[in-house]
Amino acid sequence: MPGLIVPDLKTMVSELIRLPSVSSTLPQFDQSNLEVIHTLANWLEPLGFAIRILPIAGRPGKANLIATRGSGRDGLVLSGHTDTVPLDANLWSSEPFTLTEKNDRWYGLGSCDMKSFFALIITALEPFLDKHFNRPLTIIATADEESSMSGARALTAADVCGARYAVIGEPTELQPVYKHKGIMMLSLNIQGASGHSSNPALGANAIDGSAIAIEQLLKFRQELGERYQDPGFTVQTPTLNLGCIHGGDNPNRICDHVDLAFDVRVLPGMDNTNIMDEIETRLTPLLADQGLSMRLGLFHEPLPPFQTEGDVLLKATSELTGCEPKTVAFATEAPFLARLGMETVVLGPGSIDQAHQPNEFVELRQLQPTVVILRGLIARHCCAELTPGT
Repeated sequence: MPGLIVPDLKTMVSELIRLPSVSSTLPQFDQSNLEVIHTLANWLEPLGFAIRILPIAGRPGKANLIATRGSGRDGLVLSGHTDTVPLDANLWSSEPFTLTEKNDRWYGLGSCDMKSFFALIITALEPFLDKHFNRPLTIIATADEESSMSGARALTAADVCGARYAVIGEPTELQPVYKHKGIMMLSLNIQGASGHSSNPALGANAIDGSAIAIEQLLKFRQELGERYQDPGFTVQTPTLNLGCIHGGDNPNRICDHVDLAFDVRVLPGMDNTNIMDEIETRLTPLLADQGLSMRLGLFHEPLPPFQTEGDVLLKATSELTGCEPKTVAFATEAPFLARLGMETVVLGPGSIDQAHQPNEFVELRQLQPTVVILRGLIARHCCAELTPGT
């Protein structure tokens, strides 16, 4: 398709950062991602991509973008999320929604995690605009990765019809990731009965119950570490983090309720549901003995652990990057794409150490290598002649 013009990389990154698209479990911070979705669609459609914008059921103002060029089977997906975490602008040294270049870095909310990846995909397309795609290239842009992952959960096999391989551009310092932990975020409500503190028998103290619950959760954490290990991870065991606790209203009243929130990160091969059942079975009778009731719940559906199935894409990304595959402790949308039948690898510019931080940045030295890697993947999986095992 001669004559097509790819927008300038810096211009695209600047525009994506300029568009707020925070997602949050707290409604006061949550925002739409539609401006980002439509901007990407407006860039991709003139480059020969068929555009589908799919609203997320039950999430007004949220949508996924599915952009496809070419047809057939065994194609490639390049995927990322359009949302960012909430922010405190007072902690930033520069304007979060303005791309700022300094010290060979691009600063801005989403520069690393992970709006730049979409601009890099479009830049990588330039040599292929006049080429025939033997197999389809699909670009997926999702909603709500930073909160409920509603966008990835909404994807279906029909959305990625013809795709066999998927790369998710989360910040991995351009090292392919083939395995990561799962995560579930849990709430524990302990309910007692209030009364005057001068006579403890008048009530049932939920703070006393929380002490029992915390003691048991810490014991359970230790047991998980003894039962499950994976030496491929830097943190080789599952983790359980006590995140926050709230309860009571006055020193001279028996506390009638406590809310505790914590997360559990499980290794591949572990099941979130089984872990949750174990916690409930362990705590319920102990709290009942104190005249207390409890309710264990989820902030949102758990994210399962991930491990790449198949070695074709893993071999390709290792060859193109010159890096051995690694594991990470943070969670991504990879389990959802893998569940749709695709070999999936997580690979992108930037470091997770900069994600979710004030003064988020991506280093300029990683931009051109990302373009080279993406061009290599597109050439191998979309434009190369069909050969067995490719």
